Amino acid sequence: MNYESYQYLTVQREDGIATLTLNQPENRNAIHAEMHAELERVWLDLAEDKQVNVIVFTGAGKFFSAGGDIKRMASRWGSEEGWRFSLEVPAATRRMFQNILEVSQPIICAVNGDAVGLGATLALFSDVSVISSTAKFGDTHVKVGLVAGDGGAVVWPVLIGPNRAKEFLMRGRLVNGAEAHELALVNHHVPAEEVMAKSMEIARELASLPPLAVRWTKLSVNKWMKQQLNLVLDASIAYEMLSMNSKDHHEAALAFIEKRKPEFKGI
Repeated sequence: MNYESYQYLTVQREDGIATLTLNQPENRNAIHAEMHAELERVWLDLAEDKQVNVIVFTGAGKFFSAGGDIKRMASRWGSEEGWRFSLEVPAATRRMFQNILEVSQPIICAVNGDAVGLGATLALFSDVSVISSTAKFGDTHVKVGLVAGDGGAVVWPVLIGPNRAKEFLMRGRLVNGAEAHELALVNHHVPAEEVMAKSMEIARELASLPPLAVRWTKLSVNKWMKQQLNLVLDASIAYEMLSMNSKDHHEAALAFIEKRKPEFKGI
C-alpha cells in the first residue's frame, strides 16, 4: 500500500504497526476540507493494508488537533463556496466516521496535545485513547456558533451519559487530560512526553495477540457505535450546517480571529 499521495497526513509502518499522523503542525493540525477528504479515505487504505495489524493515530508537533479551521470558516461565510461546503459536509462526515468504525485493526489515539472540537471527536471514535495529562480536551463547537454535530452528539452521550454530555457540549467546556480520564472519556493519561511510548506499548501488545480475535471483538462492540451513528448523525450534522450559515457563527469566527469578545444575537 502506497501512502505518498497524502499531503496532510503521514503513514509510517514498522513491525505491523502503522503510525497515522495529522501533519500540519504550523496550523495546529486544524482540519480543513482537504485534510478532511484525506481522513475519509485513509482508513480504507489502512483497512486493506496487509502489513498493518494496529494503527496509532496522533498529531505532529505540540497539538493533536485544534478542530476545524476557524479562519477558513470566517472567509467562506455567506459565499458560494460556503454554500457548497455546507451541502457536501454531511455526506463527507458520515463517510469518515463510518470508515473509522469499519477498520478492523484496533486504532489507538495518542493525544499528544490539545484536542478540540472535531479533534476531540476523532480521539473518542478511536478504540483506545492515551492523552497527555495537561492537554486541553473538549468540544467547543458552540463557542464558534456551531452545533456539535460532526460526531460529538453521537459519541459523548455513549461515553458519559446524555445529561453530562449535553452540559459539556452546550457549554463548550474544556478539561485537561487527567480530568478527561476521570470522566471516562479516555482510557489513559500520562505526561506529554510519555504519550507515544504508552501508545506504542499498547499497540505492540495488541499486535502480538491473535489478529482475528482482536479484530472481531472490536467490530462486535462497534455494532453499537454504528447504531448510535445512524441514529444521531444525520440530524446533528444537518443542524450544524444550518448553524454554519448563521450570523452568530460568523460573529464568533471573526471575534476569534480579532481576539475580542463576540456579541451574539440569536440569528
